[in-house]
Amino acid sequence: MTQYSPRYAGTVTKYIFVESPDMTPSDLAIRAYEISQGVMIKETCFGLQVTGSEDDVNRIIDSLRMLDPSHIFVKDRGFPPGDSRRCRANLGGARPGYFGHEFEIGLIRRVSKGLESLPARKPKDTPHPPAPSRVRKLDAARLKKIIDSQES
Repeated sequence: MTQYSPRYAGTVTKYIFVESPDMTPSDLAIRAYEISQGVMIKETCFGLQVTGSEDDVNRIIDSLRMLDPSHIFVKDRGFPPGDSRRCRANLGGARPGYFGHEFEIGLIRRVSKGLESLPARKPKDTPHPPAPSRVRKLDAARLKKIIDSQES
């Protein structure tokens, strides 16, 4: 049976990665602290770790994403805090998940570049999506050129 702290029961934890030329994890943390309202915010080397009720965490994420939508990424925390399968106290050293974060940061730079090259999207609350004939798709040659520009 896996043991973890019951004080986190009923909460979710999400990681917010920022890979922006215009924003640092500290900038993101300051904005998150301003709107946190009791949600636990932890600044990390890659962005933030946000823990709280699902609704509160999602509210904060939605607000932060509006700051730089092409450079802010979110993922769920795989294990609850204190879980013996991943806790540094039990394993010693960095959590194995942080090595995965390091790899993912390298990938999201390319994803950001691709998102920036897409035409501007309409806001979510637009009642009618654009007709399929008006949507420009990114062709494979252009995508390859974007990827190649990141490798140099």
